[in-house]
Amino acid sequence: MLRIRRVPLALIPLLLLPLTSCGSGTNGERKAEAAPAADGFPYTVTNCGTKTTFDAPPKRVVTMNQHVTEIMLALGLQDRLAGTAYLDDSILPEYRSAYARTTVLAKEYPSKEVLLGANPDFVYGGYNSAFDKAKGQDRAGLQKDGINTRLNIENCTEGKVGIDQLATEITQVARTFGVPERGEKLIAEERQKITTVEAELKGSSPPSVFVYDSGDSSAFTAGGKGIGNEIVRLAGGRNVFTDLDATFGDVSWEQVIKRKPEVVVIYDYGGTTVAAKKKRLLNDPALADVPAIRNKKFAVLPLSSAVLGVRVADAVQDLAGQLHPGTP
Repeated sequence: MLRIRRVPLALIPLLLLPLTSCGSGTNGERKAEAAPAADGFPYTVTNCGTKTTFDAPPKRVVTMNQHVTEIMLALGLQDRLAGTAYLDDSILPEYRSAYARTTVLAKEYPSKEVLLGANPDFVYGGYNSAFDKAKGQDRAGLQKDGINTRLNIENCTEGKVGIDQLATEITQVARTFGVPERGEKLIAEERQKITTVEAELKGSSPPSVFVYDSGDSSAFTAGGKGIGNEIVRLAGGRNVFTDLDATFGDVSWEQVIKRKPEVVVIYDYGGTTVAAKKKRLLNDPALADVPAIRNKKFAVLPLSSAVLGVRVADAVQDLAGQLHPGTP
């Protein structure tokens, strides 16, 4: 017969020690250790009314509109781009190599099917039109698909948009991707360029400026709320429609005539050339006595330079040179 030896009670706790040291919790299951969070995360940000918490930086991003694509490239985040869409003009030379390695999903905005086919975890739009509810691509709809979003804050800022809003845009994007130091460097560079222009223009007289984006029966122009208005001001000009409570808006040609702008700033983009826009203005007999038209005083800015993006400081420098030729 088998003889069963009794284990002294005093030894039982010692025999159990290896078992309890191997794990804890119900039924001795091993307790999983939580993965360490990335530096700066979780990060919570409220953007144009949408609150989002990021536990880690997005990995697959689709940018829609050129100026937000260039923000990503300026921050060195080209490796996060799963796709991009909608150029107004040429990408800045310093970013063309990185852009050339990025998948272009559509010439303008992609369909939802194409967008989802890129498998994004984040969509970054430059204009409200990037998030089209009719296509099921509004921010709430994309969130239901598990995709976080961001809209450039020029579209939702109350009051005037200026350099502080540019700093906010860059700062928040840099924080979202875990590269705050790159954002700080970029903001410092933008501010330094603008400070230099302000010093060079000190004491100069600001010419009155009419911004001509497009339009025939009426004029589509830059109002007083957008960064375009601030670019004109920082470049030593005075927007004649600074009282228009919008980033962009339609005004009548009668209003343009009445306000007698000394310079016309033409936004260059799309299928209508700068030459065609000049011809339309110069050939309109109703505008013949407008000082800018009579004296053929024109300046030109690419549209991508007149929205809230990394071109703002360069746009200020460029336009200042056109409004004040001969200024150092």
